[in-house]
Amino acid sequence: MTQLSMPLARPVRPRRSRGLVATLAGLLVLALLALAPQVFDNAFLLAIGALILLNIIGALSLHLIIRTGHISLSHAGFIGIGAYGCALAVTKLQLPPAMGLAVGTAAAGLLALLVGPVLLRLTGKYFVLVTFLLGEIIRLVLVEWESLTGGANGLSNLPPLNPAWSSPLAQYYVSLVAAALCTLLCVRLLMSETGRAIDAIREAPRLTECSGVRVLPLKVGIFVLGCALAGLQGGLLAFFMRYIDPTTFGMVDSLNLVVMNVLGGMYNAIGPIIGAVFLVALPELLRGYVEVQRILFGIALIVVMAAFPSGLAGLFSWLATRRRGGQA
Repeated sequence: MTQLSMPLARPVRPRRSRGLVATLAGLLVLALLALAPQVFDNAFLLAIGALILLNIIGALSLHLIIRTGHISLSHAGFIGIGAYGCALAVTKLQLPPAMGLAVGTAAAGLLALLVGPVLLRLTGKYFVLVTFLLGEIIRLVLVEWESLTGGANGLSNLPPLNPAWSSPLAQYYVSLVAAALCTLLCVRLLMSETGRAIDAIREAPRLTECSGVRVLPLKVGIFVLGCALAGLQGGLLAFFMRYIDPTTFGMVDSLNLVVMNVLGGMYNAIGPIIGAVFLVALPELLRGYVEVQRILFGIALIVVMAAFPSGLAGLFSWLATRRRGGQA
């Protein structure tokens, strides 16, 4: 009797094995980033590295909100709340910088808790428009309340987070630790049962609610967490720059955070990290071409977003799949 040869199915890698590989890859990247200053001992590169790491915090915090199905255009405003909250706590209340950082983070989270239950009842373009207005309201308050915020002149001569951490190298490592902790928190949250509920809310909110998930409280909780992390980024930025003004927290900055997520991959946790690296580093690499910088930057964005709809994270996944297919 002739035996039919059936193609063997490719074994599916267990979830635990994939998680272990991802953990090891993350630890390897973290180790490389920790050792990078020993190779590239340059103040400018360290400053760019710290800025990228701070933007990773902001992009990831917005990513949490995007995963619930909402695109917020007020996120830079919450970064501003965190920055001004930290600065005012230190300069007006004479609190230690570390406590001021906690105050700024809590201030951004508290504002999100107050407006979240109203905003998150909106969907689609209505949510986008209202968050745009909220961001502009925050910016105008920072500009007009001169007696508290310094108005358009901002606040200057801010103290460092720690006198021993004022060097570019120290700021890089502080940013690395903060970005690593925020990344760990966001990734663990998105990989948990709560993360699966978040994705279900985005895809089918009514069905998810019928299955027993309290949709609005969960969305509010994620919104508060995302805005609090944005406040943390703002506080670190204020202590590192030693100066803040309202122009740093406007509409363009919120759009940049959205672009980081779209460019890297809106529904992949690694996406905002890739997008932040690309969006912050590319303009610096094009600094020598000031006349055509915006044109080259726009072309690069259009090419990437048109060729890879799922973002750069989707491109890397596709390349990994092709590689595994070639080895099979």
